[in-house]
Amino acid sequence: MSARPPRGRKPASGQNRATPAGARRPTRAATKAKANEAFRAPAKSAAKPADKPALRQRPAPEPAPAPKVLPALPGKSAGVQSIPVRPAEEGLRLDRWFKERFPALAFGHLQKLCRTGQIRVDGARAKTATRLSAGMTVRVPPLKDESDGEGDDERPAAPAVRRPVKDDRDAKDLRDMTIHEDRDVLVLNKPMGLAVQGGSGITRHVDGMLTALTDSQGQKPRLVHRIDKDTAGVLVVAKTRLAASELARAFRSRYARKVYWALVPGVPRVKQGRISTYLAKGEGDGPLGERMVVAEHGDDGAAHALTYYAVVEHAGQKLSWLSLKPVTGRTHQLRAHCAHIGHPIVGDPKYFDIENWQLPGGVQNRLHLLARRLVLPLPSGDVLDVSAPLPPHMEQSWNLLGFDTSKYDPIVEAPEE
Repeated sequence: MSARPPRGRKPASGQNRATPAGARRPTRAATKAKANEAFRAPAKSAAKPADKPALRQRPAPEPAPAPKVLPALPGKSAGVQSIPVRPAEEGLRLDRWFKERFPALAFGHLQKLCRTGQIRVDGARAKTATRLSAGMTVRVPPLKDESDGEGDDERPAAPAVRRPVKDDRDAKDLRDMTIHEDRDVLVLNKPMGLAVQGGSGITRHVDGMLTALTDSQGQKPRLVHRIDKDTAGVLVVAKTRLAASELARAFRSRYARKVYWALVPGVPRVKQGRISTYLAKGEGDGPLGERMVVAEHGDDGAAHALTYYAVVEHAGQKLSWLSLKPVTGRTHQLRAHCAHIGHPIVGDPKYFDIENWQLPGGVQNRLHLLARRLVLPLPSGDVLDVSAPLPPHMEQSWNLLGFDTSKYDPIVEAPEE
């Protein structure tokens, strides 16, 4: 039986502890308990990206050598290749594996190659739905590029690794946003106004920008959660397929612990409380787009939403600084919940509905909501604990109101569910 690790000082925000060689991987229950313990420790204020200290990181493992790929010669297809499956491709379907490594290969032609036994996995015939495991070897026959026209047998084979066109500006902007990086994750301090994913009228978003960080093996960092376009703060990106799978499971299982900061009008009568409702999309989105409304259990599309909140400070009876802990992750949950208790978030164009309320001088009419802190178990068994600084418009308001950002997030005793 392995010895219990001694209790001691927890790692600082944004740092990880290495797992001892030969140690057993911790159980999910142990990892969740570790994340909860880290969450209850005071969070250190994050430095601004320009001033952040150098992070101590464990040495990165030596990259596995790229599989040898025979070159495609003019007028000929590449020869037969035997390509090993990388650890990051664990669990990938064979058709998706070919889509990533040979993007110009038509799916119909792939099916024919599998049907005729020309594609094999560890020497055995395989179907397009075959799941791959790390270390398997895929036999790839001579291929032709079918991206332009059908039946052109003289086109050279598609490249074995897709190399997308990179945008240097996107790469620089992402690096400027980075507040933590290790072998598993990239943590960004997303600015207000930048969308996480594409949509109607959105031409630039984080998901698209991540193409600029595609590595030499064709791996693009992957989103594992999202925050609203006008919400600033912590956004986690997985650097490998395996990390993405593990982190997505952590978010679905509610292992992640999140704290948001918001500025609201007035002072809630109950200084620390619980907001539990059902939320559903409202009828008619209107000019401002999708809006969530409080619904009843059993209503069409209604999903349970639970948030804990606490008042950190307040400026008289005019404005309050709230610390919010969402347990669930519904669309616009915090914005809808704050409006539901009569204290909508300042600058919210969708949910702020207090008539004749005057914005104090010096406070900008922009959404005052920050994804402040995230505590998350990593695939390695370590715990990630990162915090984001106030965005400029919120920092201006905090300074104006005399709020002290060094105060500890007060939601400590909130139940897990």
